[in-house]
Amino acid sequence: MKQPALKVTTPSERELVMTREFAAPRGMVFDALTKPELVRRWLLGPPGWTMPVCDIDLRVGGKYRYVWRNADGREMGMGGTFKEMVRPSRLVATESYDDHWTGGETLVTTELVETRGTTTVSTTVRYATREARDAAIKMGATKGLEASYVRLDELLTA
Repeated sequence: MKQPALKVTTPSERELVMTREFAAPRGMVFDALTKPELVRRWLLGPPGWTMPVCDIDLRVGGKYRYVWRNADGREMGMGGTFKEMVRPSRLVATESYDDHWTGGETLVTTELVETRGTTTVSTTVRYATREARDAAIKMGATKGLEASYVRLDELLTA
């Protein structure tokens, strides 16, 4: 079966919107996005990375922390705070990488819409500046998410 494509748009100077469909009910997809034991199985970016740290306190004001490690031992960490949580349709959180390659804190809004058993996940990332957004695109942020979403598909259909 052909994988659904990740659609990427830039609706404003500072925003990046990534949208993709999953053949699973919205509640199941929401759980896969928010439960550490599931997140660490799919949110790995490019091949060769693992996620030794995946902490999620899923409530408004709760924090999350992710750390990825590649085969060479290099680590990349990030985290943030949940600003809004409407199970199973919406998550809003801040996001900040340890090395600040995104130009500071971003705001990430994830919306899940289910139609006849298929869930569309739309993630809007609002960067501090246009330059930060463009740098994230150039660095391959969308490619890493695309690889992770293929694994998420496999997890949801298993």
